[in-house]
Amino acid sequence: MERILRERKEKELCAHKRILTPIEEMKKKLKCEIYRDNMQNYKKYAIPPAQLIIADVPYNVGNNFYGSNPMWYKGGDNKNGESKYAGKSAFNSDFNFNLYEYFHFCSKMLKKDDKKQVNRGRSSNSPCMIVFCSFEQMPILIDAAKKHGFIHYIPLIFIKNYSPQVLKANMRVVGATEYALVLYRDKLPKFRNGAQTDENGKTIRGTGRMIFNWFKWERDGKEIPKIHPAQKPVTVLKQLIEIFTDEGDVVIDPCCGSGSTLRAARELKRSAFGFEIDKNFYTRAKNEMLVYEDDNQMNIFDLI
Repeated sequence: MERILRERKEKELCAHKRILTPIEEMKKKLKCEIYRDNMQNYKKYAIPPAQLIIADVPYNVGNNFYGSNPMWYKGGDNKNGESKYAGKSAFNSDFNFNLYEYFHFCSKMLKKDDKKQVNRGRSSNSPCMIVFCSFEQMPILIDAAKKHGFIHYIPLIFIKNYSPQVLKANMRVVGATEYALVLYRDKLPKFRNGAQTDENGKTIRGTGRMIFNWFKWERDGKEIPKIHPAQKPVTVLKQLIEIFTDEGDVVIDPCCGSGSTLRAARELKRSAFGFEIDKNFYTRAKNEMLVYEDDNQMNIFDLI
């Protein structure tokens, strides 16, 4: 009798079980984590290899971070004297960031190149990294990347309709651009431009769009908190993530600062992992960038 009752109960449980939808299956697998730690300690966290690594490395401007910015003066006016930001750096990592440690991390945490044959005119599913940098840093980054196996690069330019260099507006031409490098090993990285393929794997003419090496720098709205002085817009990061990854892929930011990369990746249904050593930036990223207004921890699938 007990066996019959047990079998009946099991049948009832099975009847109530339902097959998870694809989105629900993805929900079980995707993660979003930020660690207050150095990227070199990545082995502690069992992070899966990334399809894309995005980093905004320190620009090495040191104590001159606010040199062209009105914030150098109280109230933005030199008549008021210098503010607390005068002669100050924006973050300590400008002094202790090790570029070779960064590329070592990328060489270990990026997926291996895709070995599958691809049709002519198509990219592979190989990974890449995107490094935001100053124009002057590009040759240094390219050289360091080559020493770690990343022998190819594509320069990117982001065009602003404003400039923070207000104090130099009457002195010279001011900067209104940002720069980045797409770095990859041997094979062209995964590339998503909307192109579709037929049953034979050939590209259907007219379905893809040409993506230029320059982008408009669109600032975030008020719904995105301003946490880091060198924070990159979620809107810009989303464009890059959509081009070089698919839903379900892994995105890592080893210098994540405000956490804007993690938010962008998560809203696009990618797993996201980030490292931040500064306690203040880490805390604010976790409590402001990665939560909703109701103070509940943001769930990647609330946006689906």
